[in-house]
Amino acid sequence: MSKTDLYERLLTIEQQAKLTFDGITEMKEVLSQVLEENVELEIENKHLREHLQELQPTTAAAKESTHGLSKSKQNLQNLYEEGFHICPYFYGSRRENNEPCAFCNDVIYGERTSD
Repeated sequence: MSKTDLYERLLTIEQQAKLTFDGITEMKEVLSQVLEENVELEIENKHLREHLQELQPTTAAAKESTHGLSKSKQNLQNLYEEGFHICPYFYGSRRENNEPCAFCNDVIYGERTSD
């Protein structure tokens, strides 16, 4: 291998090293931005969770007092209000045009001895 070939290979390696270094620098900047955004989102998430906890007792107490339903019955009621049957006859199927279902209402509001 001649000195010229060796010098050209060294220049090529130097150019590749510069490109690699530039890529690392760019990745470092992007990572820094992502980390900053992550911290901001964590803080915002913490504030939202605290706000949600402040609101939750009021909401849960209002639901419990107005309906007197257990949490499992409330979950069934939510599914029913979203348009799904929760009765054993049509369980999981959509209620067409949100028609009322006596069987579903009986499951939610019927005899409450088996809560």
